[in-house]
Amino acid sequence: MRFAALVLAAVTGAWIGTPLAHAQQPVKIRIAWVVPVANSPTILYEKPSILRHKGKSYEVELIRFQGTPPMITALATNEVDIALLAYSSFALAVQNANLQDLRVIADEAQEGVDGYYTSPFMVLKDAPINKVEDLKGKVAATVGAGAAVDIAMRAMLKNHGLEDKRDYSVVEVGFPNMRAMLAEKKADLISAVLPFSINPELLAIGRPLFTVKDAIGRSEFIVWAARDRFLQKNKAAMADFMEDSVLALHYLMDPKNRDELMEIAARVSKLPASAFSGWMYTNKDLYRDPDMIPDIDAFQRSIDVQQDLGFLKAKMDVKPYFDLSYVKEGAKRAK
Repeated sequence: MRFAALVLAAVTGAWIGTPLAHAQQPVKIRIAWVVPVANSPTILYEKPSILRHKGKSYEVELIRFQGTPPMITALATNEVDIALLAYSSFALAVQNANLQDLRVIADEAQEGVDGYYTSPFMVLKDAPINKVEDLKGKVAATVGAGAAVDIAMRAMLKNHGLEDKRDYSVVEVGFPNMRAMLAEKKADLISAVLPFSINPELLAIGRPLFTVKDAIGRSEFIVWAARDRFLQKNKAAMADFMEDSVLALHYLMDPKNRDELMEIAARVSKLPASAFSGWMYTNKDLYRDPDMIPDIDAFQRSIDVQQDLGFLKAKMDVKPYFDLSYVKEGAKRAK
């Protein structure tokens, strides 16, 4: 009898227990990011008590990249599941890397929204550059050809009759080094993004000549992107994940929880809270939709500008590349 019971237990475990245990394993969601704190996934999952599903149906692995081009390769080789891509990188991933199943699934940040921050392009305070046309024969610093701010810069200069190589030259510089390039007069125009654009040392020597909003208007600047094969395979886990993401964003954007937001930002970045307290998640920051719903029309306009400048082989209708079902379901649950 004892032997029969052991056999029954073994058979039951083989046919029932093991599959159930396997089914209950959380889906690992690997997220590619660049800038700590400014990229929201680096802080959204730092307060487990407000998350309903983390550790149950999904887990998060954050993977840092130096920029978005390597993210395209990582998406293509299935080394990451979600990437925070600029509109320009998304279009290049679809057309150049042939990632036709890439989908925009959520909003990260929007530029040029009325009443919110917009990133400046700066010149020296004492430079004889008072209008865009004065940049003729000058040097412009960009973070990289085809980057979102690079597209905005080139669009503005083109709208004022200036063409790269013919009328001005371009050097590539990382955001942390832009101030030094301007101070040392190695560049006449630099692009500046948060938090570098509010550095007191930069503000002491530089002034804005124009902004991203001036150049391309409202834009869906950074989006969350994932491949459709991953989404279809993990529908339930992705719905849970987006619910927790929206819940966390609501919590951190609530003024009542600002002290906790600052504590998390300081801990994640290893910088003092004062580095973020004056702007983060206020109207001095880029606009972030509270329910993480992207602006499809703004995304289309930005990619049209990219194509007009010659960075895309052909025009691109973006609507087929949006799948907002997960974030909309998550936002509905988070109410």
